[in-house]
Amino acid sequence: MTAKLTVVGAGPGDPDLITLKAIKAIKAADVILYDALVNPKLLEYASQEAELIFVGKRKGCYSYQQDQINELIVERAIQRGHVVRLKGGDPFIFGRGAEELAYAKDYAIEVAMVPGISSSVAVPAYHGISLTKRNVSESFWVITGTTKSHEISKDIAIASKSSATVVILMGMGKLSEIVSIFSLEGRAETPVAIIQNGTISHRKEAIGTIGTIEALVKEKELSSPAIIIIGDVVKSRVDLSNMYEKANNANKTFQPIFA
Repeated sequence: MTAKLTVVGAGPGDPDLITLKAIKAIKAADVILYDALVNPKLLEYASQEAELIFVGKRKGCYSYQQDQINELIVERAIQRGHVVRLKGGDPFIFGRGAEELAYAKDYAIEVAMVPGISSSVAVPAYHGISLTKRNVSESFWVITGTTKSHEISKDIAIASKSSATVVILMGMGKLSEIVSIFSLEGRAETPVAIIQNGTISHRKEAIGTIGTIEALVKEKELSSPAIIIIGDVVKSRVDLSNMYEKANNANKTFQPIFA
């Protein structure tokens, strides 16, 4: 038996948006530690003998702290063999996957990484928003709205001065501050999309401007998990509503645990 950790990206919610390499890792796992935003359908690929442990977040409460997850990874790898750490989106995009790999390596555990499709690019695309549409945007930022110290990221103020598309993850709790920052730059008319549960049937969205988005979010009752997209690419999005009907059939039973 070889003690091994594979950190696997589960993608942005739609169970079809996962790589073949990720499925192979899930099938080979002796233990799977999975997060709240992992679609339960993906666990159906696991062996019947595999131990499944939920280590995610429910409405702001953690079933395990990060230190406990790190210790659990090492313990189970030594006891059982192959541990798969299944994380939503891509584990290296605000996912702490690198920390878990480094911790396991310190205990001489074999490690591997399977990238996933990040919601930061998948959700806008799923809703017809091209982050780098020609003649509209030459680049894009991906920023966390809330830092480890629970403050708004200073990078948002820098990004507000740019013509680039700005994608903000984990920013719903800081929406008023984000709006204020962009408004101070004279960008009240800049288009904004906020998309909740972006690739599954429970999706919601609000499309407006910096000046109107807070009222729209309240009206449509949007909350986390949601992605904020700011920039002119929002107003030139492609209508993909026909695709949603097909996606709904595949995702009817999945709703994020803390949605």
